[in-house]
Amino acid sequence: MDDIIFGSTNQSLCEEFVTNIQGEFDMSMMGELSFFLGLQVKQLKEGTFVHQTKYTKELLKKYDMAGCKVSNIPMSTNCYLDNDVSGQGVDQTQYRGIIGFLLYLTASRPDIMFSVCVCARYQAAPKQSHMNAVKKILKYLKGTINCGLWYPKGTSPTLVGFSDSNFAGCKIDRKSTSGSCHIFGDCLVTWHNKKQGCVALSTTEAEYVAAGSCCAQTIWLKQQLQDFGLKLEHIPLRCDNTSAISITKNPIMHSRTKHIEVRHHFIRNHVEKGDCDVEFIETENQLADIFTKPLPKERFYKLRMNLGILCEDNLS
Repeated sequence: MDDIIFGSTNQSLCEEFVTNIQGEFDMSMMGELSFFLGLQVKQLKEGTFVHQTKYTKELLKKYDMAGCKVSNIPMSTNCYLDNDVSGQGVDQTQYRGIIGFLLYLTASRPDIMFSVCVCARYQAAPKQSHMNAVKKILKYLKGTINCGLWYPKGTSPTLVGFSDSNFAGCKIDRKSTSGSCHIFGDCLVTWHNKKQGCVALSTTEAEYVAAGSCCAQTIWLKQQLQDFGLKLEHIPLRCDNTSAISITKNPIMHSRTKHIEVRHHFIRNHVEKGDCDVEFIETENQLADIFTKPLPKERFYKLRMNLGILCEDNLS
C-alpha cells in the first residue's frame, strides 16, 4: 500500500489530478490531510500544526512510561555519556527499539534531536547509564506530549541558515558535533545533528566544518526553491565564531587551515559566487545551539519557542 499527499491553491487542478491518477491506479481519496505515516496535521486559518501526539502516547505505553514523572529538559547539562565499560548491561533489543521510535519522532520534535543522537551512539553495547538517559527523554516527552511544529501563514519568502558546533563534545574520541537548521520565513524547515568525521584542533576548525555542512544544505534548499520559481541570492548563514567567518572569506591557504580537508573548503567558493553570506550572530541568539549540546532549562525553552516548537494548547 502506498500513501500520497498532494495539494494546490487551485481546486480544479486537484480534481484533475485525482481523475488522472484514479484512471491509472486503484486508489481512494481520504479527504483533507489530517494523518500521514504517524504525523498528525492540524490545518487552521492561522497556519498548520504538525505533531505526533498519538505516536508519542503509543511509545510511552509500549515501554511502560505512561505514568512516569515529568522532566523539564531531555538531557541534563551535566550528562556526559561514554561507553561505561564497567556498567551494568541492559536489554539490547529494547534499547534499540526505543531509539528507533525516538529517531522517527524527531520528524516533528527537533528539540530531542541532540539527545536522541547521543544515545543512539551506544546501541552496540548499551548500559544502564545509557538507558537512564533514554528514559529521561521519555519523561520529557511525557510532559510535552502535545508539542509539535507550528507553520504560520503569510510568512515572507526568505531563507536563513544557522550553524554551530560543540567542540570536542564526545568523551570517547573527542570529536566535535555539528548542528544546523534553516528558517524559511518564520518556519523551521530543516534541522541537522551529526558528529564530525575528524578531530578538530580548535573551536574555529569545528565551527568551520559545521558551517560547510550547513552551506551544503543551503545550496540544496536554494535549488529546490528555484523549482517553485523563487530565486534567492546571498542567503544568510549565521555563525557565532568570527575566526571561522574570516576563513570563509580568505582565499589564501595558510598554516592554520592547510590541515583541514579540501571538501570542507567548498563553502569559500559559494561565498565568492554570492550563493550565501556567512554572518556573525551572538551566541545567545544562535538557534542551532539546541542541536549541539545539552542546555539549561531557560535557554532550552527560549530556543524551542524561537524554532516554532509549540504545544497545541498555545496555538494562536
